[in-house]
Amino acid sequence: MKDEKWVEELNRYFEGLRIIEKYQQEAREHFDQFCEFIVEPAFEALEQALAVRKIKIRYKREKYRSIHLQVNFPQSNVDNFHYTIILPKNSIELKLILRTAGRKDRKSPLVEKDRPFMPEVKPENILKLGKEDIILDVIDKLKEFNYAARTSPD
Repeated sequence: MKDEKWVEELNRYFEGLRIIEKYQQEAREHFDQFCEFIVEPAFEALEQALAVRKIKIRYKREKYRSIHLQVNFPQSNVDNFHYTIILPKNSIELKLILRTAGRKDRKSPLVEKDRPFMPEVKPENILKLGKEDIILDVIDKLKEFNYAARTSPD
C-alpha cells in the first residue's frame, strides 16, 4: 500500500511538470501573436508618423523573447530612445517587462530602466490591447524620458 502512494506522488510530479511546460509554451505563442498582430502594426504606424518629422526608427522581434523599438534623434542615425517589451524566461503568463533606455544627447551614455509593462493591464488581457494602446504607451514613455532629460539640472 505504501509503494502505491509514492508512485502516485511521482506521477503527480511529472504531470505538474507537463502542465508547467504547456503553460510556458502557450505564453510564448501568445507573446508572439501579441508582437505580430498588435505591437508590430503599432511600430509601423509610428514609423510613418515619425518619418514626416525626419526621425528614423528601427524595430525587431526576437521570437518568443522580446520586441524592440529604437527611435533616433531627428535627422540622425544616433539612437535617442529604446522601448523593449520582454517576455521573461520561463513565464507561464503574459506578465511582461518593459525596458526603456535613452540618451540625453547624441554623446551621452544610454540610461536603462526596467518596469512592468502596462501594470494596469492584467496578463490575461494583454492580447485585448489595440495598436493605439501600444502607440500611446510608447509616446508616454518617450515623452517622460525626453522631458526629464531636457529639464534635469545636470
